[in-house]
Amino acid sequence: MRKTRGWAVVLGRCMAVMGGLATGPVAAENFKSPDILVLGDSQISFGSGPVFVDFLSDLETRCAPTGRDKRRLRNLDPHNTGVIGVRSSSIHSWMARSGAAKGSICDIDQKWKVNAGTYGVVNETDNPFKQMGQGRNYQFCTAGKSPFEAMFREGYYDPDLLILSFLGNAARRWADNPDLAVKDAQRLSAHLPKDLPCVFMTTAPAHTNKVANLRERAQTNIKNAFAKTGNRCVFVEGITPDTVAANQSTPRFFRRNDAGKVKDPYHPNERGARHFFDLRGPAICKAVFSALDGTGSGS
Repeated sequence: MRKTRGWAVVLGRCMAVMGGLATGPVAAENFKSPDILVLGDSQISFGSGPVFVDFLSDLETRCAPTGRDKRRLRNLDPHNTGVIGVRSSSIHSWMARSGAAKGSICDIDQKWKVNAGTYGVVNETDNPFKQMGQGRNYQFCTAGKSPFEAMFREGYYDPDLLILSFLGNAARRWADNPDLAVKDAQRLSAHLPKDLPCVFMTTAPAHTNKVANLRERAQTNIKNAFAKTGNRCVFVEGITPDTVAANQSTPRFFRRNDAGKVKDPYHPNERGARHFFDLRGPAICKAVFSALDGTGSGS
């Protein structure tokens, strides 16, 4: 288990907002870090957020660990799981110190005034939708620092396990340029605390074949990038023959119009997310315990 957490009280309260970005840290009074933290994109907001919470909060039943794996669960509380999904974001958004990439996390949504779906212990209100940079649980928007650097500052987020769930918003970036995938994997390693166990899983396939093919190429390149740079995070493929077949053949896994036609092919709904976790659950379990054990093998 990583260093002992507690109720971290940070004195002072100094936030100025310029262009939607907080220029200084806000005190996280009475903030308690999740033991398990999930960060992802808009698939979390559209369906997988509650499924992540349900799956991870019941790891012992879902994964049926034995021996050393079961003992590792004694060192963290799976019920203390927090899930945050920010629209139009990818891992390079969380590593950017300025510009449009950081704005994906920190700029205030001009239409809805919120840009994320948040679940579990990081949001115990009736409304899952929040704006990053606002509220004690979302102080990731400090000027000159990346959201990761703000998140993992002393006395703030200190999880025992980090799970990253991304693909769509970097699909073209990674599919067209393997070097950018390598760059993102290298920068991720530099931005994360060295002793933080990490799992990286790509998101569920789209309903349409064209989009699924692009994302599969991107998945191949980012998986290879992690391998080339030392496998900082244990890798889980979200796009597999089984998940592609399921999502392309099942319209009810996506939002549909009144005529029953899929109107949003990119974001599986909660029903689709639960089926995805049924299919990839064993791989996720293996990755979680590999990350906690430090062995680094994924699938």
